[in-house]
Amino acid sequence: MDTANVSVVKNFYFTEMSDLPEVRVSLFVIILLIYLTTLAGNGAILMAIGTDVRLQTPMYFFLSNLSLLDVLCPTVTVPKMLHIFLSEDKTISFAGCVVQLFFLIDAVGTEILLLALMAYDRYVAICSPLQYTTIMSKRLTAKLAAGTWVTGIINSLVHTSLAFTLSFCGPNKVDQYYCDLPPVLALSCSSTFLPELVLLLVAGIIGSSACLITLISYIYIISTILCMPSTEGRQKAFSTCGSHLTVVCLFYGTTIFTYGRPISAYSPKKDRIVSMFYGVITPMLNPMIYSLRNKDVKRALVKTLSLKRFS
Repeated sequence: MDTANVSVVKNFYFTEMSDLPEVRVSLFVIILLIYLTTLAGNGAILMAIGTDVRLQTPMYFFLSNLSLLDVLCPTVTVPKMLHIFLSEDKTISFAGCVVQLFFLIDAVGTEILLLALMAYDRYVAICSPLQYTTIMSKRLTAKLAAGTWVTGIINSLVHTSLAFTLSFCGPNKVDQYYCDLPPVLALSCSSTFLPELVLLLVAGIIGSSACLITLISYIYIISTILCMPSTEGRQKAFSTCGSHLTVVCLFYGTTIFTYGRPISAYSPKKDRIVSMFYGVITPMLNPMIYSLRNKDVKRALVKTLSLKRFS
């Protein structure tokens, strides 16, 4: 593979979200509000779980990991987007693009695995409630969570290193609002066969495994819920699982669309819209869908905020 031109590349250039000044200001305000809402929502969940002893369970431990990822993912991309709006400087350095891509792929890959892990946790809780504390011990949950983060880092290292050992001959204009794998690979003037092959293989293995674990878990969960004698118990179980399924469908659908296709199928306009969902919108929605509707989390938040107010 020819890597001679890599050292020549100093900057990449992003696509403009809008060349109209009045629209640019509106978009800046909207994206800033979404980002601040994301930080506030996920920060509130982390604070509630960290300060309430009753929320020190595997389910909420995994939720806190999800909130961390939902802070990391937009933090990698949104500040640069906001900077572009203010300065109209659409450039990002080669090193900056590498860092941005690495952390984005890391966050996405880790979250895919974490959502599957959370589905398994709900399966054990609903289908084997008497054995739940024995099976999902603190040691095991810590190992499982650590495993998702380590796998996400390794996955990202592979994709990032393969992408940035390619040759980029110009004009290096990324058809995206941030550095993502498909638009970066689309810029290369050397063969992208190996990075594409690895991307499709890894996306297929990780994506299909996560989907399979989630699907099998929910087949057992739904069959168990339907056999519950208590209507209240069924409603509570369906509420928890319905929230998780909503998050899973939003995130899996958009990420599979982006990473589960060959680069030849890359469509800048469609992909820019889809990437806004998993990179910006979904991290904001997750706390609202999954946690802030939860009575235990709301109770812990009210208690924590009350204590801070009078301390």
